[in-house]
Amino acid sequence: MAPVPATILQEAPAPSRLWIKNPLAAFTANGLDAGGGLVVSEGRIAELVPGGGQPSAPCDEVFDAGRHVLLPGLVNTHHHFYQTLTRAWGPVANAPLFPWLQNLYPVWARLTPDSLELAVEVALAELLLSGCTTAADHHYLFPAGLQDAIDIEAAVVRRMGMRATLTRGSMTLGEDEGGLPPRSTVQDPETILADSERLICQYHEPGEGAVIQIALAPCSPFSVTKEIMAESAALAEKHDVRLHTHLAETLDEEDFCREMFGLRTVDYLESVGWLGSRTWLGHGIHFDDGEIARLGAAGTAVAHCPTSNMRLASGTARVLELEDAGVPVGLGVDGSASNDASNMVLEARQALYLQRLRYGADVPVERALRWATRGSAAVLGRADIGQLAPGLQADLAMFTLDELRFSGSHDPVAALLLCGADRADRVMVGGTWRVVDGAIPGLDVAGLAAKHTAAARKLIAG
Repeated sequence: MAPVPATILQEAPAPSRLWIKNPLAAFTANGLDAGGGLVVSEGRIAELVPGGGQPSAPCDEVFDAGRHVLLPGLVNTHHHFYQTLTRAWGPVANAPLFPWLQNLYPVWARLTPDSLELAVEVALAELLLSGCTTAADHHYLFPAGLQDAIDIEAAVVRRMGMRATLTRGSMTLGEDEGGLPPRSTVQDPETILADSERLICQYHEPGEGAVIQIALAPCSPFSVTKEIMAESAALAEKHDVRLHTHLAETLDEEDFCREMFGLRTVDYLESVGWLGSRTWLGHGIHFDDGEIARLGAAGTAVAHCPTSNMRLASGTARVLELEDAGVPVGLGVDGSASNDASNMVLEARQALYLQRLRYGADVPVERALRWATRGSAAVLGRADIGQLAPGLQADLAMFTLDELRFSGSHDPVAALLLCGADRADRVMVGGTWRVVDGAIPGLDVAGLAAKHTAAARKLIAG
């Protein structure tokens, strides 16, 4: 099959010194004053301008942000890009996690390079339009013909001008050995580890300003052996990369761990060398008080996925208690077949409301925004994004409040979540505008959607 033609996105480069001036409001995620905006230079935030102030030196260009609420670029800590092809599929529309997976695995096993490329482009475009500048993807499906899945993802990330942590996932425990996935979707450990090392050497960028980072991500307790978990941990330590997996998402998973390994989930995590600050966990719902304390002491992070958790009725993560124990917490939209969207600002709204339902109405809007920005950056092990501060990457999201849904609102920052903002007007990544006037320059959204829809129908039809 001929490859999908690459979409060449236009860049809108910022000038050498740009003042984004006097926003309607600014959320910096750190308490610093950016009431007068900020200055961008050479891809970084050169300075914050306090309310009523002026930049410390002349600027080449000024962008009047008087209509915009200014935020750090949102950071998505858990996704499955390929799942945009199986959104709102009838047979699993009303299923909990295990039956949901068992019905979808045979469909996903038909994934091809062309369909994956379209799925990734759709997911990233949707994220970008929602104000997201960095995304972590958990890709664990490598059926025949899709050995280069992470390479395909990396190419689309660079084309879209975003940042990403691409995790080399894996499944080794097929249904014939007591796991959930069909045999056609699992790989042998030697193949997994060799490809993991190849991807780290080829793509991983350590340090500040990284565009692509690689992490290792055996899928879940019910789809991998303890051996591949331990071997992945050793390889991650060797190359100083992060580790990611699903854990404690459902009570079914806990029962599986007890039956298969004779351990609760956190004991299982510790037994394979994963209980440490290199690790972040997708979901992290069903922990008891002692396990929360152990995770906090170890510095193990959690990606909270509120929409997916509600969609599949998996449960409600104890986010405030996790944070209070020292667990870094960020947000993830999860797969677009359990959300079924890729919208980070809406995910922050869902997180706010779900946690208020658990803890009370005094959970602040700003705390939910911190989960989506600074918290998520910490989950991915990054200190160069997720905040507005001098020296950090110029990754910004800017929202207007001009739509009818915002009419009558008074606090611009609170209005983003309480009134349901769903689309950014401007997004900058590393000093370059990637969304302008609510659109991605150079991207034919209608054409992409048509090709993606056709690929989705073909995948379902088999």
